[in-house]
Amino acid sequence: MPVEVFADVACPFTHIGLLRFIEERDRRGRSDVRLVVRSWPLEMVNGRPLDPAFIAEEIDEIRPQVDRDYFGGFDPATFPSSSVPAMALAAAAYAAGEGTGEEVSIELRRLLFCDGTDIADPAVLDGVARRFGVAFDAGDRAAQTAAVSADYERGRQLGVTGSPHFFTSTGDFFCPALSVGRNEDGHLVVSADEESFAEFVEACLR
Repeated sequence: MPVEVFADVACPFTHIGLLRFIEERDRRGRSDVRLVVRSWPLEMVNGRPLDPAFIAEEIDEIRPQVDRDYFGGFDPATFPSSSVPAMALAAAAYAAGEGTGEEVSIELRRLLFCDGTDIADPAVLDGVARRFGVAFDAGDRAAQTAAVSADYERGRQLGVTGSPHFFTSTGDFFCPALSVGRNEDGHLVVSADEESFAEFVEACLR
Protein backbone atom coordinates (compact mmCIF):
# COMPACT_ATOMS: atom_id res chain seq x y z
CA MET A 1 0.00 0.00 0.00
CA PRO A 2 1.39 3.45 -0.87
CA VAL A 3 2.20 6.06 1.74
CA GLU A 4 0.61 9.38 0.80
CA VAL A 5 2.44 12.56 1.76
CA PHE A 6 1.48 16.18 1.24
CA ALA A 7 4.46 18.47 0.93
CA ASP A 8 6.05 21.40 -0.84
CA VAL A 9 8.93 20.46 -3.13
CA ALA A 10 10.97 23.33 -1.66
CA CYS A 11 10.48 22.25 1.97
CA PRO A 12 13.79 21.03 3.45
CA PHE A 13 12.03 19.12 6.23
CA THR A 14 10.29 17.03 3.56
CA HIS A 15 13.57 16.38 1.76
CA ILE A 16 14.99 14.84 4.95
CA GLY A 17 11.84 12.84 5.69
CA LEU A 18 11.53 11.34 2.21
CA LEU A 19 15.19 10.36 1.92
CA ARG A 20 15.33 8.87 5.40
CA PHE A 21 12.20 6.83 4.72
CA ILE A 22 13.54 5.54 1.39
CA GLU A 23 16.87 4.63 2.99
CA GLU A 24 15.08 2.61 5.69
CA ARG A 25 12.64 1.07 3.19
CA ASP A 26 15.52 -0.04 0.98
CA ARG A 27 17.47 -1.37 3.94
CA ARG A 28 14.51 -3.61 4.75
CA GLY A 29 13.98 -4.66 1.14
CA ARG A 30 10.48 -3.21 1.01
CA SER A 31 10.44 -1.64 -2.44
CA ASP A 32 6.75 -2.57 -2.64
CA VAL A 33 5.87 0.40 -0.39
CA ARG A 34 5.85 3.52 -2.55
CA LEU A 35 5.60 7.19 -1.60
CA VAL A 36 2.85 9.14 -3.31
CA VAL A 37 3.97 12.74 -2.87
CA ARG A 38 1.11 15.20 -3.32
CA SER A 39 1.41 18.96 -3.55
CA TRP A 40 1.02 21.05 -0.43
CA PRO A 41 1.85 24.46 -1.96
CA LEU A 42 3.08 26.68 0.84
CA GLU A 43 2.90 29.75 -1.40
CA MET A 44 -0.85 29.14 -1.68
CA VAL A 45 -1.16 28.37 2.03
CA ASN A 46 0.74 31.54 3.01
CA GLY A 47 -0.36 33.78 0.16
CA ARG A 48 3.24 34.48 -0.91
CA PRO A 49 6.27 32.63 -2.35
CA LEU A 50 8.72 30.97 -0.01
CA ASP A 51 11.59 33.16 1.17
CA PRO A 52 14.97 31.68 0.17
CA ALA A 53 16.66 33.34 3.16
CA PHE A 54 14.20 31.63 5.52
CA ILE A 55 14.76 28.27 3.79
CA ALA A 56 18.52 28.80 4.15
CA GLU A 57 18.02 29.43 7.87
CA GLU A 58 16.11 26.16 8.18
CA ILE A 59 18.85 24.29 6.33
CA ASP A 60 21.60 25.82 8.48
CA GLU A 61 19.74 24.60 11.56
CA ILE A 62 19.10 21.11 10.12
CA ARG A 63 22.64 20.35 8.92
CA PRO A 64 24.21 19.67 12.34
CA GLN A 65 21.27 17.49 13.38
CA VAL A 66 21.53 14.78 10.72
CA ASP A 67 24.24 12.23 10.07
CA ARG A 68 25.03 13.27 6.51
CA ASP A 69 24.71 16.33 4.31
CA TYR A 70 21.44 16.30 2.39
CA PHE A 71 21.91 19.90 1.23
CA GLY A 72 25.41 19.97 -0.26
CA GLY A 73 24.69 22.26 -3.20
CA PHE A 74 21.84 24.38 -1.90
CA ASP A 75 22.08 27.97 -3.15
CA PRO A 76 19.56 30.64 -2.09
CA ALA A 77 20.46 32.57 -5.26
CA THR A 78 18.95 29.84 -7.44
CA PHE A 79 15.94 29.16 -5.24
CA PRO A 80 12.80 28.88 -7.43
CA SER A 81 10.47 31.86 -7.64
CA SER A 82 7.59 29.38 -7.41
CA SER A 83 7.42 25.71 -6.50
CA VAL A 84 4.15 25.18 -8.40
CA PRO A 85 5.68 24.13 -11.76
CA ALA A 86 7.89 21.47 -10.17
CA MET A 87 5.03 20.04 -8.12
CA ALA A 88 2.88 19.96 -11.24
CA LEU A 89 5.59 17.93 -12.98
CA ALA A 90 5.57 15.48 -10.07
CA ALA A 91 1.79 15.18 -10.36
CA ALA A 92 2.14 14.44 -14.08
CA ALA A 93 4.78 11.83 -13.28
CA TYR A 94 2.40 10.03 -10.93
CA ALA A 95 -0.09 9.80 -13.80
CA ALA A 96 2.56 7.64 -15.49
CA GLY A 97 2.89 5.36 -12.44
CA GLU A 98 3.72 5.42 -8.74
CA GLY A 99 7.33 4.46 -9.36
CA THR A 100 7.85 7.24 -11.88
CA GLY A 101 6.11 9.73 -9.64
CA GLU A 102 8.29 8.87 -6.66
CA GLU A 103 11.48 9.03 -8.71
CA VAL A 104 10.61 12.44 -10.17
CA SER A 105 9.62 13.79 -6.75
CA ILE A 106 13.00 12.78 -5.33
CA GLU A 107 14.92 14.00 -8.38
CA LEU A 108 13.39 17.47 -8.20
CA ARG A 109 14.41 17.78 -4.56
CA ARG A 110 17.90 16.48 -5.35
CA LEU A 111 18.29 19.13 -8.05
CA LEU A 112 17.20 21.89 -5.67
CA PHE A 113 18.93 20.89 -2.46
CA CYS A 114 21.98 18.97 -3.68
CA ASP A 115 22.78 20.66 -7.01
CA GLY A 116 21.50 24.20 -6.43
CA THR A 117 19.33 24.07 -9.55
CA ASP A 118 16.41 26.41 -10.18
CA ILE A 119 13.55 23.93 -10.50
CA ALA A 120 11.17 26.62 -11.74
CA ASP A 121 13.23 26.94 -14.93
CA PRO A 122 11.16 25.48 -17.83
CA ALA A 123 14.31 24.06 -19.44
CA VAL A 124 15.14 22.17 -16.24
CA LEU A 125 11.60 20.82 -15.98
CA ASP A 126 11.57 19.83 -19.66
CA GLY A 127 14.82 17.95 -19.12
CA VAL A 128 13.46 16.03 -16.14
CA ALA A 129 10.22 15.23 -17.97
CA ARG A 130 12.11 13.87 -20.99
CA ARG A 131 14.50 11.85 -18.85
CA PHE A 132 11.65 10.08 -17.07
CA GLY A 133 9.32 9.85 -20.05
CA VAL A 134 6.64 12.13 -18.59
CA ALA A 135 4.23 14.14 -20.74
CA PHE A 136 4.46 17.68 -19.40
CA ASP A 137 4.12 21.20 -20.79
CA ALA A 138 6.55 23.36 -18.82
CA GLY A 139 5.01 26.51 -20.29
CA ASP A 140 1.37 25.87 -19.37
CA ARG A 141 1.12 27.63 -16.01
CA ALA A 142 -2.69 27.40 -15.94
CA ALA A 143 -2.58 23.59 -16.17
CA GLN A 144 0.22 23.48 -13.58
CA THR A 145 -1.76 25.58 -11.11
CA ALA A 146 -4.85 23.42 -11.66
CA ALA A 147 -2.93 20.20 -10.94
CA VAL A 148 -1.36 21.59 -7.78
CA SER A 149 -4.63 23.12 -6.61
CA ALA A 150 -6.35 19.73 -6.94
CA ASP A 151 -3.79 18.17 -4.59
CA TYR A 152 -4.09 21.13 -2.25
CA GLU A 153 -7.85 20.73 -2.03
CA ARG A 154 -7.52 17.00 -1.32
CA GLY A 155 -5.03 17.78 1.42
CA ARG A 156 -7.36 20.32 2.99
CA GLN A 157 -10.14 17.73 3.04
CA LEU A 158 -7.82 15.27 4.81
CA GLY A 159 -6.82 17.86 7.40
CA VAL A 160 -3.21 18.40 6.36
CA THR A 161 -1.50 20.70 8.87
CA GLY A 162 1.76 21.46 7.06
CA SER A 163 4.68 20.15 5.05
CA PRO A 164 5.32 17.23 5.21
CA HIS A 165 2.20 15.43 6.42
CA PHE A 166 2.21 11.65 5.85
CA PHE A 167 -0.84 9.39 5.73
CA THR A 168 -0.49 5.63 6.28
CA SER A 169 -3.04 2.84 6.51
CA THR A 170 -3.04 3.14 10.32
CA GLY A 171 -2.66 6.86 10.96
CA ASP A 172 -1.07 10.14 9.95
CA PHE A 173 2.22 11.77 10.91
CA PHE A 174 3.32 15.38 10.62
CA CYS A 175 7.06 15.82 9.99
CA PRO A 176 7.97 12.54 11.74
CA ALA A 177 11.73 12.72 11.15
CA LEU A 178 12.28 16.07 12.87
CA SER A 179 11.17 18.06 15.89
CA VAL A 180 10.78 21.71 14.86
CA GLY A 181 10.18 24.72 17.08
CA ARG A 182 11.58 28.03 18.30
CA ASN A 183 13.29 28.86 21.55
CA GLU A 184 12.42 31.76 23.86
CA ASP A 185 14.53 34.09 21.72
CA GLY A 186 12.60 33.15 18.60
CA HIS A 187 15.49 31.19 17.10
CA LEU A 188 14.59 28.17 15.02
CA VAL A 189 15.43 24.88 16.75
CA VAL A 190 15.42 21.61 14.81
CA SER A 191 16.42 18.19 16.11
CA ALA A 192 16.12 14.62 14.88
CA ASP A 193 13.09 12.84 16.34
CA GLU A 194 14.15 9.21 16.26
CA GLU A 195 11.21 7.94 18.32
CA SER A 196 8.57 9.49 16.05
CA PHE A 197 10.44 8.44 12.93
CA ALA A 198 10.66 4.82 14.13
CA GLU A 199 6.92 4.81 14.88
CA PHE A 200 6.22 6.25 11.44
CA VAL A 201 8.39 3.68 9.67
CA GLU A 202 6.70 0.82 11.50
CA ALA A 203 3.28 2.17 10.49
CA CYS A 204 4.42 2.17 6.86
CA LEU A 205 6.35 -1.10 6.72
CA ARG A 206 4.76 -3.42 9.25
